[in-house]
Amino acid sequence: MASHIILPKEEEEQEAGRGVAAEADHGPPETRGYRHMETAPKPLPFSATCVRISRDSYPNLRALRNASAMNLPDDDAAYIKLDEGDYGYVLDDVQHLTDYLPELPTFPNPLQDHPAYSTVKQYFVNSDDTVPEKVVIQKNSQRGVHFRRAGPRQRVYFEPEDVKACIVTCGGLCPGLNTVIRELVCGLSHMYNVNDIFAIQNGYKGFYSSNYLPMTPKSVNDIHKRGGTVLGSSRGGHDTNKIVDNIQDRGINQVYIIGGDGTQKGAYEIFKEIRRRGLKVAVAGIPKTIDNDIAVIDKSFGFDTAVEEAQRAIDAAHVEASSAENGIGLVKLMGRYSGFIAMYATLASRDVDCCLIPESPFYLEGKGGLFEYIEKRLKENNHMVIVVAEGAGQDLIAKSIPVADQLDASGNKLLLDVGLWLTHKIKDYCKSKKMEMTIKYIDPTYMIRAIPSNASDNVYCTLLAHSAIHGAMAGYSFTVGMVNGRHAYIPFHRVTSTRNKVKITDRMWARLLSSTNQPSFLSEEDIEEAREADRLANRPPLPAGTSEHTKKHSTSLLANGEK
Repeated sequence: MASHIILPKEEEEQEAGRGVAAEADHGPPETRGYRHMETAPKPLPFSATCVRISRDSYPNLRALRNASAMNLPDDDAAYIKLDEGDYGYVLDDVQHLTDYLPELPTFPNPLQDHPAYSTVKQYFVNSDDTVPEKVVIQKNSQRGVHFRRAGPRQRVYFEPEDVKACIVTCGGLCPGLNTVIRELVCGLSHMYNVNDIFAIQNGYKGFYSSNYLPMTPKSVNDIHKRGGTVLGSSRGGHDTNKIVDNIQDRGINQVYIIGGDGTQKGAYEIFKEIRRRGLKVAVAGIPKTIDNDIAVIDKSFGFDTAVEEAQRAIDAAHVEASSAENGIGLVKLMGRYSGFIAMYATLASRDVDCCLIPESPFYLEGKGGLFEYIEKRLKENNHMVIVVAEGAGQDLIAKSIPVADQLDASGNKLLLDVGLWLTHKIKDYCKSKKMEMTIKYIDPTYMIRAIPSNASDNVYCTLLAHSAIHGAMAGYSFTVGMVNGRHAYIPFHRVTSTRNKVKITDRMWARLLSSTNQPSFLSEEDIEEAREADRLANRPPLPAGTSEHTKKHSTSLLANGEK
């Protein structure tokens, strides 16, 4: 049953005049009949499809509803779909074509006649299947927020001969990009018999500045063995109107966008413009970031490969350091805002003596500082290995090397080289202490991101690509990702409104400190701030562009126990 989410009567009266209404949550297409070319039934009147929320309803739903549907620019409230169930169940749903094109016909899924899938016991996903955002709960916990489970549906909204799909890669390189491209092309062709698949070259600007190149399974047969992206990539170049104009002019009706959080924000804008124009186009985002900082999902593709390749650099640094008197091996790894690669590579190596990441501030001088630890470690072991994420220590560098902030084409702040800066600082300190020391600085950044994906990432890329295809054919627009081990369709705003970061109050970071024996570099105030940040990070996220009033309102909800 379709449902709208509305406020209780007294709050509804207060909201009168704001012109805010929550978007209808249409039932999944599988719940409709299975007659060929069946037309979706007309939606019931608003009064017949409302679900009224009482004051004691599930608090996450209240917070999500209030944070999502008040004072949002560009009618963002229309794109938030929440559905409430028993025992505090909340479905944070994705957009569907029938949200704005209710009369669309459906078709039988070609997979039902596919010989490869004929032996599968239950290949089609149940319409009520959802994936919980959190799986660790207490005895009396509410069921919590869920996402729609990814997978093939019995009814689809595109006939294979009518599909014109395009694929684009944006942002920096990452292991696995070519595997995702290959599996999108082969999946569309082999599973759904789609023939018109096109490559968008060199990122978003390729939509309006380059010719679209046709792709076939034969043309992408062995690209997964190469690093990089055969489509080319770039930062910036996003012009929503130009992009959608070309999608409309060329008759594209499925858009597959591979990129990080900035790219997914662009995909969200493209979808909103497509909806405004009433186009029958599905937009599927496949999140890509070597830093593993995409929110909600378990991990991003290419991360396992990056950690594995980082081991080579750490091994080399350890050999160099252990072969010299008072030798230090310093390795800089990727991690602009999140230190996951540095943390996991350190835990996997067991040769690292100190790991520095953006989430955990450190200081150089004084009791408990980095210099004191380096001196102690060299006296004990005669060598040491330091791993530093590229985003670590940027505040310290800014104090010693004042420079104006600069941004790249994606709007990211350009980072100063923490590895080079730290190398000079360590040299100067040892010289002042008259300590003999040899330091080797290794920066494997571009080697790591340019390699092909390993076996586990290849499998993961295949599953992501296939899940994206199934969702697009079923008429959804979404970002796809693995949540608690299950693939799910996630609303765009959920993966773009915040970042996944290492929690320094978590057991995983404690395991690292235990492995390296390094000091935490944290005061009691730092630890308390980290705990507060974790608490705020667990509240329902606000879509990008949320006003200050809405943020304050959501914070007040948390203060009253609603989170």
